[in-house]
Amino acid sequence: MKKAIKLIKNRSDIGAGTRGSDLGIDAIEIAAINQDSDYFNQFEFEDVKTHNESIYDKNRSTSAKRIEHVVEQCTRVCHAVKKNLEQNYFPIVLSGDHSSAVGTISGIKTAYPEQTLGVIWIDAHADLHSPYTSPSGNIHGMPLSAALADDNLSCQNNEVPLETQQHWEKMKNIGSQGAKVLAEDVIYFGVRDTEEAEDKQIKKLHIRNYKVHEVRYRGLQTCVTEALAELTNCDMIYISFDVDSMDCDMISYGTGTPVPKGFDQYEVIAIINQIIESKKVVCIEFVEINPLLDTKGNKMAETAFEVLEAVTSTLILPIE
Repeated sequence: MKKAIKLIKNRSDIGAGTRGSDLGIDAIEIAAINQDSDYFNQFEFEDVKTHNESIYDKNRSTSAKRIEHVVEQCTRVCHAVKKNLEQNYFPIVLSGDHSSAVGTISGIKTAYPEQTLGVIWIDAHADLHSPYTSPSGNIHGMPLSAALADDNLSCQNNEVPLETQQHWEKMKNIGSQGAKVLAEDVIYFGVRDTEEAEDKQIKKLHIRNYKVHEVRYRGLQTCVTEALAELTNCDMIYISFDVDSMDCDMISYGTGTPVPKGFDQYEVIAIINQIIESKKVVCIEFVEINPLLDTKGNKMAETAFEVLEAVTSTLILPIE
């Protein structure tokens, strides 16, 4: 029997360097209304309490901006995801910035502590920084490091205050102690904009990255099949979809960190749908839609909604 879908709306952008992704969920809903879709009337939803006013606080740390509030927000997301999984829902998490993924991953792992989690990260960025390596201090570039509980200290270039270190330890231990996922169970699709510290970490941890040109050259179905084979030992899979994995020139610049030469929406839909067909997916998250930066009206949100609607249709199809 299929699980009922629950939409978890996390309108938080305090982990980003640019304001506006907190409006991404509303932009997607507007896109649905403009397409005469009743998508958002079809499913139950839950709004996660936010702390967006913390953007006005003076930053206590340049190496991890607003980290105490991001930890608080990710803890809320963790609890929401855990609760809904335990109530037998399938959570589709709609978030602002990508720092939320720490909370989502922690919620999955806390709900199913004995199961092995695989993560498929569809993104232009590796998000493998820590406060010790981040050039910007923006925590939306750190969620995977927190989930892996790996600080990459061999590449340290920041002096991190004790208070920030303590908050970072809390972030790594949201929901339960220690790493939520192993590096061998993380697979990238579309990552193409990284810093040296991340490149060294990817190499050290042997994280597989299916770049856009490889997917197109070798074939999308072949690459996804291979990725799923690499996650054979995983009991469950979480898909994290950052809209900047898509080509900013083809789609739009409606995201905080746009990068050219990415996927189109049809490729993203095909990747996610094939992963869903593995019957291991327990949660999907959409992040980083920023309508304030969109130079084509509401194009990014419209495209994100196209992906959301398509993959939801696959989720609710009966199991053969």
